[in-house]
Amino acid sequence: MTTIRCAIYTRKSSEDGLEQGFNTLDAQYEACAAYVASQKHEGWRLVKEHYDDGGFSGGNTERPALQRLLTEVDAGRIGMIVVYKIDRLTRSLADFARLVERLEAKGCSFVSVTQAFNTSSSMGRLTLNVLLSFAQFEREVAGERIRDKIAASRKRGLWMGGTLPLGYDRHPDPREQVLVINASEAGTVRRIFDLYEETGCMRRLTEATAQLGLRSKSRKGRDGREIGNRPLARGQLYYLLTNPVYRGRSRHRGTEHPGQHPELIGDDQWQRVQDRLRAGAARSRANGPDGAIDTAPLTGKLFDETGDRLTPSHTSRGQRRYRYYLSNRMISGPADPSGWRLPAGMLEEQIAASISIHLRRLLDAHRLLADPDLSLQAALVDRLAGLTDEAILRTSEGRWRLLDLLEQGTIQPEQSILRLSRSPLAAAAGVTPDLLAEDALRIEAPTRLRRRGVEARLVIGSPARQPDAKLVAALGRAHRWLAKLRAGHDIASLARADHLSEGCLRVHLQLAFLAPVIQEAILNGTQPEALTLHRLTRPEMPSDWQAQYARTGIRPG
Repeated sequence: MTTIRCAIYTRKSSEDGLEQGFNTLDAQYEACAAYVASQKHEGWRLVKEHYDDGGFSGGNTERPALQRLLTEVDAGRIGMIVVYKIDRLTRSLADFARLVERLEAKGCSFVSVTQAFNTSSSMGRLTLNVLLSFAQFEREVAGERIRDKIAASRKRGLWMGGTLPLGYDRHPDPREQVLVINASEAGTVRRIFDLYEETGCMRRLTEATAQLGLRSKSRKGRDGREIGNRPLARGQLYYLLTNPVYRGRSRHRGTEHPGQHPELIGDDQWQRVQDRLRAGAARSRANGPDGAIDTAPLTGKLFDETGDRLTPSHTSRGQRRYRYYLSNRMISGPADPSGWRLPAGMLEEQIAASISIHLRRLLDAHRLLADPDLSLQAALVDRLAGLTDEAILRTSEGRWRLLDLLEQGTIQPEQSILRLSRSPLAAAAGVTPDLLAEDALRIEAPTRLRRRGVEARLVIGSPARQPDAKLVAALGRAHRWLAKLRAGHDIASLARADHLSEGCLRVHLQLAFLAPVIQEAILNGTQPEALTLHRLTRPEMPSDWQAQYARTGIRPG
């Protein structure tokens, strides 16, 4: 007789009552163990390990004990999963289908001790699907009821749970759904508001709070370990300064309501801080001559593959200014050939495009919110239209708005990992930060890197290839010179007209004699990424087309 190793899985959605000596998880386990014992003649044997998920919803499969159990199944060490009811395993029809497929792949079965059915027949599978459909319906109705209750309670200014804000604690009486002031933390909050008024800058505020040792709120996780109690990051400080809870109000889905908790910040100071934040944001976007953007929006946000920070820098040639992001070791240390030197405009444009594409995909797949709500879809699309419209990438202001969403990024030769800031994205979408899905804040984009001496050309993601404006302009200029030469003009007069030396004009004129296939590739933007104006003109491009093909890497057909 073949031995079937049986594992019992138990689950409860809330943590209420789990502290009792005998709770519902124990009751489920006893019933399942008795059922396994009754099947001893069939070769069923109970494993010693317990798989209990107390306080976890059945709406998804992200449960530690279930994942541990599935790992054992994948390893072929479990032949039967025993549950008290099928909804203990999952309440999602889609998750159930995936679980069954995973179990069948390893020859594992499952049984519900209180719901007898035989999935080997079509009627049994129909019965199971009906049961799961009702389980999913029950979960969705319960979710709607909870959301309605939270919305009504928020309008009354009650505290409905979630991460406690720095400066407040829950009321000691659990029946009172209001916040009370934590005296020591309240001092920290007031100090942060005062510091922002003194510094007037988020970067200096971040530095000042670090120097003073101000830290985030400390709390206990489910496993008892400490969460928080860390230096305050820029994003956390921005969220704190814009959180209306500190002026005695509550916020729900972008709408504020009078709260029933005491305020920490007076209306006058609150308004001064909000005005200054708005003014600072506008000033940071347009602080150059005639409102032109001339700063580095990615300052402090990017790191290279070694973890070295990418620092903004620039050089000037005449009236022109060329901006770069350099690995910090190239500035502070000796020459390092492994360091990165990325043209700033190209890098900013590609990261902005990656963020815009990422947001469009999230909206299309309804993955922006942790709990997708189709009734909000139209509003989300409207609110984020200013960030997802392709036209936004063609303006400096639009790219800045996208780059403002970036919290941190690591640029690597084959893959870039970007993390969006929760609070600004939530503000743009018109929702509270806790509603955003965690996965929505992470972008993984393929990266292609081409080095050009000390510089590197980078392609992040899979953007549509655009013609190189510099190459196209040089090609057009060469043809204009050639036409004028054929019309009787001399090189000296053409050079004077364009404020160039005759030697420079002769070097660039050779572009007009490139093979048609090469010129077409330049106009279409399909030339090799490493093909620059310098490589096309120095040394002198041979007149033979075959030699030109070999040098440029562009061939007919």
